[in-house]
Amino acid sequence: MKKWCRAHRDQSPPEMDPDFTNSQMLRRGFQRMGWSVQETETEVRITPPASAQAVDEVLGGVAGDDSSSDDEAGELGETVFELERQLQEFIAHNIESIRVGTARLRLYTEGGGDGLEYPTAVGPIDILAVDQDGGYVVFELKRGRAPDKAIGQLARYMGWVKTHLANGRPVHGVIVAHRISDNLRYAIAAFQDVWLFEYRVKFELSEIGCAVGT
Repeated sequence: MKKWCRAHRDQSPPEMDPDFTNSQMLRRGFQRMGWSVQETETEVRITPPASAQAVDEVLGGVAGDDSSSDDEAGELGETVFELERQLQEFIAHNIESIRVGTARLRLYTEGGGDGLEYPTAVGPIDILAVDQDGGYVVFELKRGRAPDKAIGQLARYMGWVKTHLANGRPVHGVIVAHRISDNLRYAIAAFQDVWLFEYRVKFELSEIGCAVGT
């Protein structure tokens, strides 16, 4: 999506630079402009208002990747977050209960920020946290399945934090997704200080009887 926005800046959401805005924010920007946005695991299709012609973008599905659809999750009685923002807010709200290794975490709030969409020269970090020992923890969030290219994105953010913020302190990375691909599990074997997490959201209905008069 960012590549398309760079080539069509006149049609992109105003005041959103694709070089410094994540794809989720761009999608919301298009929706506010009245565009139709449809997303699958491998494609985002955006359709201008009153137009039947769609603009397609392959998001980088990797040949040989094992894929699990969100429909399969529904059949298992599970659900996924509809938007990355929902996943981001859930993790931020529960950050102190999350352990990376054995360390407790808190959001990075120095400089007046809240640790969410932390701005860098290489793009915004989904969540930036610090652990109890002063190390930095960079979160990369994927609403659905995380392909192995996610490690490159995470490494870029970790490198920026190590260069500009860490001052010699450790920098850890975390990828959170509904499904972690086998390719990604192999990819992180070459990296130290990177953790993978899969999230599960359970939705249950409990029948409640009607009120009984006394």
